[in-house]
Amino acid sequence: MNRWGVLLLAACVFGAAACDDDPPAAPSNAPLVFTAAMTAAQEVPAISNAESAAAGSATITITPTRDSSNAITGGTASFAFTVTGLTPTSAITLAHIHTGAAGVPGGVLVNTGLSAATAIPTPAGSAGFASATPVPMDAATINSIVANPAGFYFNVHTSLNPGGVVRGQLRTQ
Repeated sequence: MNRWGVLLLAACVFGAAACDDDPPAAPSNAPLVFTAAMTAAQEVPAISNAESAAAGSATITITPTRDSSNAITGGTASFAFTVTGLTPTSAITLAHIHTGAAGVPGGVLVNTGLSAATAIPTPAGSAGFASATPVPMDAATINSIVANPAGFYFNVHTSLNPGGVVRGQLRTQ
């Protein structure tokens, strides 16, 4: 093949590669799912009263919003959890994500929307919750949880244990 043939072939190959007609990939707003296996023994300090055998599980679904470069710009969180081993006269009063590694208490980061005014009774010694409305989250909070789920925990509070009855570190599902 002569020199012009080689140049023509190269131009066709590079030209075809440069003329990709596929649109750029859309940002991925797929949900990010985290779980927590909660026990009373993980609370700080560990629970030692009538709810010391309490345990539960939580699923936190974060739906991020992303810009055209796929960077998280914000989002929302939905919560679902169940807790067993509670007293029949107790009530679930709060639940939220905290900052803090295992064994370390930390500040509240994201509330579920539960409050004393919306407390969930536990007449059977157990109860569950699923958020009806997603909770807004900022980009920094979402990025922190994504980068290090074990640096955050989810816990549930009851009327008998207002400081928290069960707790579990977040992990990626």
